[in-house]
Amino acid sequence: MSNSTKLAHAVLRQLIEAGVSDFVVSPGSRNAPLLTAVGEAAEKQIIDLHVKIDERGAAFFALGVSKASNNYVAVICTSGTAAANFHPAAIEALHSANKLLIITADRPARLRKTGANQTTNQVNIFPGVKTHDISSEIEIKSLLNTGPVHLNIQFDEPLVSVEKNDWLAGIKINPISFENHIEGKLEVTTGVLVIGHDRAGYRVDQVLEFAKKLNWPVISEDPLSFPQAIAHAALFLSDSEIAKELAPENVVVIGRTTLSRSTNNFIKLAKNLIVIDPRSLDIDSKREGNLLLSTLPSQVVSEKTDSNIWQKASDLTAKKIENLQWSEQFVTLEITKSMPNSSALFVGSSRPVRDVEAFCKPRGGLEIFANRGLAGIDGNISTVFGVAREFDTTYAILGDLTFLHDISALSNTANENVRIYVIDNNGGGIFSTLPQAGVENFDQLFGTPHNLDLVKVCAGFGLNVVKVNNPVELQKVMSKSVNGLEIVIIQVPDREVNAKELKVISQSISSAVRIGINLA
Repeated sequence: MSNSTKLAHAVLRQLIEAGVSDFVVSPGSRNAPLLTAVGEAAEKQIIDLHVKIDERGAAFFALGVSKASNNYVAVICTSGTAAANFHPAAIEALHSANKLLIITADRPARLRKTGANQTTNQVNIFPGVKTHDISSEIEIKSLLNTGPVHLNIQFDEPLVSVEKNDWLAGIKINPISFENHIEGKLEVTTGVLVIGHDRAGYRVDQVLEFAKKLNWPVISEDPLSFPQAIAHAALFLSDSEIAKELAPENVVVIGRTTLSRSTNNFIKLAKNLIVIDPRSLDIDSKREGNLLLSTLPSQVVSEKTDSNIWQKASDLTAKKIENLQWSEQFVTLEITKSMPNSSALFVGSSRPVRDVEAFCKPRGGLEIFANRGLAGIDGNISTVFGVAREFDTTYAILGDLTFLHDISALSNTANENVRIYVIDNNGGGIFSTLPQAGVENFDQLFGTPHNLDLVKVCAGFGLNVVKVNNPVELQKVMSKSVNGLEIVIIQVPDREVNAKELKVISQSISSAVRIGINLA
């Protein structure tokens, strides 16, 4: 039996025994020892095997499974540019502290810098993610910690062995448990709790328990997971005078706040900032605050903070948006209200995730996911398909450019029940609400209209696709249960119209809230 086959068996057996059960692979030659071995394990139904043509999409698919399962998921490729295609998902996993296990096949080290075919330096190819350069059997389990891990495995020829052995005989699976620590004591007076979209890796129930002990008003970037959150805070806090009036003594931030400028500006108004995030120890080691905590405190001593003025501002804002017309914001609000409990929702970067924060009503019963580590629009469809592996029904809200950016994922579609809502405003709508709006050549450089019929694009992949352009048609789609993979193209007003309407809404909210809390 070849040394390469023995090495592949040794590595994979250790991973399986450590509880790694999902393996995502892309075809190749140098990774043949690994592909052959995972195929054998899959035949024995010891692991779940997923084959994806494109390495970039494969890595984001693995990332989605990891996010939903809170376990390491292996993604395997051959050498050369294949490895480089893992880079976007690798750094998203790094900044989200997700458990992505990257396994790249490589030529022997002696061939590096010799001009050998398909050979580059794959050691530390993903900055921030440590590479374990493997040429012989090593202990693997201890390498699986909390964030992404890179195994670069050198395989010499022959890559495939004719001889067979039962390398999986007697395998004993003892999964690693991954839980963020909850320990320590926090003593504070009054304040406001701000929950970042990824909650610093803590479960919703753990954050809810902490919030209950703190007994402060809660602002959440993900209001769909926290029923007690102050609705629409990102909207009324965009008025600097309102924000100053509500400025607290203390702000506790769990995780990162990566969405609205208004929330981040509000946080700066606090006299004392307390940050809770394990990433402050390494990935975000320059994070600023009066107190940095790497664990969620188990003991809390605080003073109850009255939330009446917050609730009044929220109620006044809600009245101003209750009669939203057909728009991106209307669509997002209606979709999130209609979703049944126990389903998952993936929210795309740029406009959709901001609209969820600002316009959607707090609720519970859903599992919310988003790629907020670096907030890229790449790989979102693939991530959705990965998340869907862990749920009976999964929904997604994506912008049209985000959808097109990962269109190749549709060549390896999900077998699960997935409905993807694509908000089509013919381009990058987020830029019409940012400072670069109106610059010379805006459409060419930022708006980037695609001018594509997305229904035809999806139909070309043989998918179940429907187009809606009014509330009645949307309601009809939402009322039906999800059956397999469905794509819903939602035609909304153009980007400039939406940006202008958002300004009008913002001004209306500012006026109403100022009067309501006696600032006018």
